[in-house]
Amino acid sequence: MMGWDWKNSVRELRPLVHLLLPLCVHWVAEEMTVSVLVDVTTGALCPGESTCSEAIYINGLQQTVVGIFKMVVLPVLGQLADEYGRKPLLIVTVSTTIVPFALLAINESKASVYAYYVLRTISYIISQGSIFCISVAYVADVVNESKRAAVISWITGLFSASHVIGNVLARFLPEDYIFEVSIALLVFGPVYMYMFLVETVKPAPRHDQHSPYLHKAFRIVEDRYKSMRHAATIVLSSPTLKGMSLVSFFYELGMSGITSVLLYYLKSAFGFNKNQFSEILMMVGIGSIVSQLLLLPLLNPLVGEKVILCTALLSSIAYALFYGLAWASWVPYLSASFGVIYVLVKPSTYAIISKASSSADQGKAQGFIAGVQSIADLLSPLAMSPLTSWFLSSDAPFNCKGFSIVCASLCMVISLCCACMLKSEALSKIDSTDNADNIEAPLLS
Repeated sequence: MMGWDWKNSVRELRPLVHLLLPLCVHWVAEEMTVSVLVDVTTGALCPGESTCSEAIYINGLQQTVVGIFKMVVLPVLGQLADEYGRKPLLIVTVSTTIVPFALLAINESKASVYAYYVLRTISYIISQGSIFCISVAYVADVVNESKRAAVISWITGLFSASHVIGNVLARFLPEDYIFEVSIALLVFGPVYMYMFLVETVKPAPRHDQHSPYLHKAFRIVEDRYKSMRHAATIVLSSPTLKGMSLVSFFYELGMSGITSVLLYYLKSAFGFNKNQFSEILMMVGIGSIVSQLLLLPLLNPLVGEKVILCTALLSSIAYALFYGLAWASWVPYLSASFGVIYVLVKPSTYAIISKASSSADQGKAQGFIAGVQSIADLLSPLAMSPLTSWFLSSDAPFNCKGFSIVCASLCMVISLCCACMLKSEALSKIDSTDNADNIEAPLLS
């Protein structure tokens, strides 16, 4: 019988409680700072001004640097999660956000904001994308394949719920206390994981523990190269994974560019502040909870991940166009309503990748495609930052302050075309039969 059993889906989540609870707290802590960061950075870098080109360019530079390093770091973290286990990698990645926010909690001066950007860039390199990739690999370890899409949608739904809670806290907490509360929640996550999270991967045995350091360093580089080559082979030999690489690249190219400039655009074009930002983000989050916890699990058995992915990509195009062509202050709220559907891009993407990968290669496949997304993160600000700054200035060639966002929507159009060309019958696993090519040696020994 094709259908969705709500009770069974909840039962599937029980082994994941000690993963989901600290992750939800972590996401709440991060989200509650998003809306206030625009005011803090703009106030420190461009005091008394509504438009801050310096903040837009710094955000673009940050995203470019993060993209450069994530191309290497994300696949490596995925491999390490397969080799050393999910738990230690999750603890490391969720811990990286604490110090940058602690700095802003102490001081919001211009120097502190610059230091924050440096530390936050390092944090993003390690944690952005990797937390979700490793979490999906953890899910693949404990959840039956037929239930993974529903469970992943529950996780992304909880992610949206965490964003709603974070935005509610940001909306009603005094600005002076937001960073302090955020830091307390950020500390809770890794401590809870260390105490309660159960490891699902047996670490590979260590060899050559007494080898010379030069030999070990050479072996580490050699093993990383072979393992990354193996990950690339897994993706490129599968029509589904190769197609999803293109879908993910173009979607991320457009959406990451929009995300990096959106709040600054709204502040400049419509005078939005922390309260309006929180309202829009809450609106998207509440709708996302419904769509990911209820809509996707109900529709997935009926239409499959591909139809859901294409529908969500179509919604993302409408989302971008309404933002870019917004003619009144209420239009961004209309645009945000499309977020209820486009948020399904991520869970459907993770589910398709997971289905097309063997259990031993979950981290490698997710990490490699996340690395492809990081290339898009690297490229998008090179165009979005100067284009946004130009059209927000008085030197714009014509009056369309959101022109850069309209341009970004073209990337989502290409992503939709690639998704439509995916073949449903290609959603099959890749069996890793050659153990010699499947590098499972530890990174450090």
